[in-house]
Order: sequence, then C-alpha cells, then structure tokens
Amino acid sequence: MVYFTGTGNSRYCAQQLADQLEDTLLDAVPFIRDGIAAELFSEKPWVFAAPTYGWQLPRVFARLIQNGSFAGSRDAYFVMTCGSEIGNAARYNQALCRKKGLRHRGTLPVVMPENYIALFDAPEEAEARKIIAAAQPALERGIGCIRSGRDFPAVKAGLTDKLKSGIVNAAFYRFIVRAKPFTVSDACIRCGKCENACPLGNLRLRDGTPVWGGRCTHCMACICGCPARAIEYGTASRGKPRYQCPEYEK
Repeated sequence: MVYFTGTGNSRYCAQQLADQLEDTLLDAVPFIRDGIAAELFSEKPWVFAAPTYGWQLPRVFARLIQNGSFAGSRDAYFVMTCGSEIGNAARYNQALCRKKGLRHRGTLPVVMPENYIALFDAPEEAEARKIIAAAQPALERGIGCIRSGRDFPAVKAGLTDKLKSGIVNAAFYRFIVRAKPFTVSDACIRCGKCENACPLGNLRLRDGTPVWGGRCTHCMACICGCPARAIEYGTASRGKPRYQCPEYEK
C-alpha cells in the first residue's frame, strides 16, 4: 500500500486500510524527494492512496507510479481523499493502469477535511474531527471491496467532472501551482519543520529562514505545519485555520 500525503489525510486513510487488511504501508515521499524510481513487489493488490489535486492524482504521485516498477499482483485500487469530490479522476487512473499493465479495480473518493488554504477555508479542529468520523463508512466499504476481491463502486462522471479533471486541471498547474506567493514573517522560530515537511525537497533554510524553489506541488505541508503560523500564501491564507489531520499527528 503506497501513499502520498501533505497534511496527513491520505496517510490516515491508508493506515486505516493497512491495519484492517494487514498490509504494509509505504510512504512515497522518500522516492519523490530523492528522485528514486520505486521498484516494489506485492502479492496483495496494490493500493495507491493520495489527495486530489485539481480533480486528479497529484502529478508527482502519478509520475512515481508511471516511472516505477510494481511487480507481483496486477490489481490496483486507488483511494483519493478530497474536500468534496474527485471529478473524472478514475478515468485517468484507469489510463495510468493500462500503461503499467495493471488492472484498475476502481477509485474510491473519501471526503476529508479541506487543507488547500491557498484557495479555500480549512475547518477548525472540532469540525475536522466530525468530517473524519463521517469518512469511516466510505473507508469500511473500501476495505470490504479489497478484502473480497471486488471492484470499488464506479464513480459517475458528468460533463462538469470531465472538464474539471481535464482543462481545469491543466489550468490549475499552469496558472495556480506556484511557490512565489509564499512568504515568512518575523514570527518564524527557525525550527526547520517546514523544510522537513516538504515532500519535494523544494524548501530550504537560508540563514535559518525558509526559501522556496520552483518545484512546489501545493501540498500545503509547510504552511499548515508551521508551529508559529509564520508562513502565509500571499493574502489568501490570512486569518484562515491551518489544518493537519489530528489523527495523523498521533
């Protein structure tokens, strides 16, 4: 079971599945950060868990699957956390599986607390815990499908979903996914947590102060994980709650 996460939602969901299915949990970040091709083997079905970025898998995670070797089982399930829905992501996951010689066994959307404070509002902790609790039935259904060898239920995609996962996704990466708006204030305590949290190694400390490079994927790990709330994304994040999965922090 391979997962990618920024603020913990996808890791939490992957952990739930791994615990129930007695499967091994593998973090994709070391492969992505170090540019290492994954060469993995599993007798059990592959389960890929990740957040939804622009109504598709994050490109950095899709590339990991595309460029890696996943031997053993040919079955692949996808679990995608989202703030509301995943658009037509299943179609792209199916195409990815065809390229890799895998059987797409379905894509499971799991609604989790919003973390994308570059555009949206994140919930306060009490509300976040309610959303996480409400996600349990979807996770249980997913566990039941994998355990019994059934496909995940098909996700219906209308014209709007196709547009979101198509041209809107392309525009999202071209015009929105940028690190330049990130700033750090004098409240920075130079703890280095933001540098350690960046899954792409895109953030480095210079004289103790974070500096962003050009490989940002907008996972929000740095801004949401800053203990001093010293990081802002232009004016878009000002006054907004920061979000990290409270269950993930445990």
